[in-house]
Amino acid sequence: MNKPQYFPALFVAHGAPTFILQPGEAGAALVAMAQKLAKPKAILIVSAHWDTAVPTLNIACRPETIHDFYGFPQELYSMRYPAPGAVSWAMEARSLLEESGFKVELDAKRGLDHGAWVPLKLMYPDASIPVLAMSIQSHLGAAHHYRVGQAIAPLANEGVLIIGSGNLTHNLGDFGRLRGSETTPAYVTDFQHWVKAMLEEKNIEALLDYRQQAPGALKAHPTDEHWLPFYVALGAAGKAFESEPIYSGIQHQMLAMDSYAFWADASEMTRRAT
Repeated sequence: MNKPQYFPALFVAHGAPTFILQPGEAGAALVAMAQKLAKPKAILIVSAHWDTAVPTLNIACRPETIHDFYGFPQELYSMRYPAPGAVSWAMEARSLLEESGFKVELDAKRGLDHGAWVPLKLMYPDASIPVLAMSIQSHLGAAHHYRVGQAIAPLANEGVLIIGSGNLTHNLGDFGRLRGSETTPAYVTDFQHWVKAMLEEKNIEALLDYRQQAPGALKAHPTDEHWLPFYVALGAAGKAFESEPIYSGIQHQMLAMDSYAFWADASEMTRRAT
């Protein structure tokens, strides 16, 4: 299916830090999506690993690469993603958020954690595109993040690629328990299939109420910080969206690596432009 030349919002799975060393089919799918799109003017990425009280935007001119993990191969700690910052886009994002009633803060020191630089290093390895990071607010839930996505949606009309980076399922307790196992718990595939079905139905209400309605929700996300970037991406596409699966699969028996592109329809793009 041919897509018009504007940007979708993406939800990408960043997996374990070793994803950058062993990207497999999931990584290849992200590379293919990046190659399919026009080159963005900037990237706004929302990582599950930056959690603040209110929406916060980084305004570092050259964000540092943060190695926010322990006990992994030494090769990872030498990796860098030296993308330029996107200060002017941060100011525009702040204006959009404030116009929608959000209190916003700026952070001149924050760099790019692995939820940001790992998928970006796969998708845009030359690190030439300016990158703006935005935080989640794990205490405020799905609906809040959906509204954040709605607020920043006009950036997509201006050539900014909005990315939410997390995981479709994320249970670190099971990560340790299932190590070496060949068994995938039922909740992983149950949640995976439910999300796919709700997206096909465009059932935003059910997706926002996932903790009550999704099978296996509490096991898929004992805490929901890795799922909240999904709602920013979904909100950025508007209510009349089309979802395009980028990849579906499972790593380490419990990490669903499903990624999606959310395309706004023509009427939504026109509304934003007026």
